[in-house]
Amino acid sequence: MSSDVTEPKWSLRLPADCSIAAIRSVYDLIREAFGRQDRLEIDCSSVDKADVTSIQLLLSAAKTGDAQGRPVVLTSFSQSLRNTLRRAGFASEAMIDQHFPQKKDGT
Repeated sequence: MSSDVTEPKWSLRLPADCSIAAIRSVYDLIREAFGRQDRLEIDCSSVDKADVTSIQLLLSAAKTGDAQGRPVVLTSFSQSLRNTLRRAGFASEAMIDQHFPQKKDGT
């Protein structure tokens, strides 16, 4: 966990397996982390297995956070997750950025 005085946040690193076989435990991790602070950063760098269920879960988390005024920011997309996003129809980086708020290069 990391903290910032002006904007409390909770950081969560997703597990390697975010496929349908493991999505319930990934959901539980996100739900627990989301309930802890106003802002949630999800580190996606360790994801080796992903499918459309992981994309749906991340999109839902981002939209829920936005609707509640509680930002959800994704960091460090693994190549596997990027490939899954493209297979799911997110054809460009701009499209990914539009639907999945990301923190890039310390911003």
